[in-house]
Amino acid sequence: MSLVKKLIKDGHLKTLEIIKAFEKIKRKDFLLPKYKTMAGLNEPLSIGHGQTISQPLTVAFMLELLQPKPGEKILDVGSGSGWSVALLSEIVGPKGRVFGLELIQELAELAGHNVGKYDFISSKRARIIQGDGYKGLPEHAPFDKIITAAAAKEIPKKLLDQLKIGGRMVLPIGRQFETQDMVVVDKVSDDDIKIRKIPGFIFVPLIKN
Repeated sequence: MSLVKKLIKDGHLKTLEIIKAFEKIKRKDFLLPKYKTMAGLNEPLSIGHGQTISQPLTVAFMLELLQPKPGEKILDVGSGSGWSVALLSEIVGPKGRVFGLELIQELAELAGHNVGKYDFISSKRARIIQGDGYKGLPEHAPFDKIITAAAAKEIPKKLLDQLKIGGRMVLPIGRQFETQDMVVVDKVSDDDIKIRKIPGFIFVPLIKN
């Protein structure tokens, strides 16, 4: 059984648009050459520079929490080798936009190369930018959705400020090397923020400049 079919069977992949993205966007296109034969394993793999491409189950879980929609503008913080940027780009469709923000220059370049294997960069549906995830991309805000694949100690205020009213952010929160919470943030208004926490995750830290 393929990894995607197993994620569907086990109830981790549920939404049709997310399932279609997982079927089309191949994880092996975002792995280092020595790990390409391990693309079907449900585990995180190194992409160099002390960073990893997340476990497929975790990516599926986060996207199901995020619920990206066609036409949305989404910020992907800590985009690594670009897999989640490509998945999101497929989901938002031609009228949507996805911005991948990666602090490490070499990984930003790698993500641009990998996402470019599809038509998302050339069509300007996706863009990879080198920068500090804590600062976000105010020049492109507000965003309908924000997703972060690295753990901060608390919700970065600048990211929350860049989230549209009615928008949602999904990110891990907690200390490095300790069990972290997956946090779902719904911005009802500037003064009304709904937060839901799901325990039991471990992510690489969200690093600053």
